[in-house]
Amino acid sequence: MHLPFLGPRHKKNGDAALPADPGAIAALLSECELLRSQAARAGVRLDDTPASLEALDQMVPRWRDDAELLPWLGHDAGLYLGTVVVRTVSGAAWQITSDGEPVVRLASGRAVEVVPAGQEWAVSGVPELSQLYAEIAEA
Repeated sequence: MHLPFLGPRHKKNGDAALPADPGAIAALLSECELLRSQAARAGVRLDDTPASLEALDQMVPRWRDDAELLPWLGHDAGLYLGTVVVRTVSGAAWQITSDGEPVVRLASGRAVEVVPAGQEWAVSGVPELSQLYAEIAEA
């Protein structure tokens, strides 16, 4: 897949080039279309705030009965958590690792792998997204 706004892909010493436009990558990662549609059906408004993470934690997890939906929803949940962190925690930004995985880089330099956290949440509900947000925001 070629996404021109991500800039040219160059490899040097095995590392993938970072996107040329951080705003474009943030917009792409914040879409979370599947999660947003599931939330809307449950009457939950996802407005990219910590309060919306609390609302997601309260949703009835009907997706757990669908083995095909579960990993995709978990992926979206992780990206949504990252989106809320990037938009509300000072100095937080998306970073794409050399293996193409999105992580949230905090001002402290710590990288937070939000996608695996979202996948755990989708499967078991633990840890709660709002709890993860609070831990990340304190760091």
